[in-house]
Amino acid sequence: MSQRYRTTLRDRSTLLGDYHTPPSSGRSSPYPAGGLGNGVSREIPFQPLGQRYADDLEGQNDEALEGLTAKVKILKDITIGIGNEVRDSTIQLSQMNDAFAETSGILSGTFRRMNNMAARQGCRWLWYIVFLIIVFWFFIIVWWFRR
Repeated sequence: MSQRYRTTLRDRSTLLGDYHTPPSSGRSSPYPAGGLGNGVSREIPFQPLGQRYADDLEGQNDEALEGLTAKVKILKDITIGIGNEVRDSTIQLSQMNDAFAETSGILSGTFRRMNNMAARQGCRWLWYIVFLIIVFWFFIIVWWFRR
């Protein structure tokens, strides 16, 4: 994006005018080496160095733009991943819903047939169930003590 303006506007200091702020990163400063060497510093007014200062600002802007572009790409990848996960989960939930509906139909038919059988045979089916429960508990107790 900054490459377009670099070819048409050579002198960036005309764009900046009297707006004088030091670079925020502190990596390249247009300030001359201030200070008197004995611990006392003298305040030197900010004097931009023309094209060098503009190029420094442009470089800092390019670095910030690259960082923001990378962050936007990461966010885009994350949101695409979330979207894919939601889509896959929706499909899986739909399949589970169909499977549970089918299982519900099978179980309701089985219970209906079991109740019809119990009504025809009277109370004899209750004794069969009690017998099966006792046998089941016997096998569990034997298995538990043989471990």
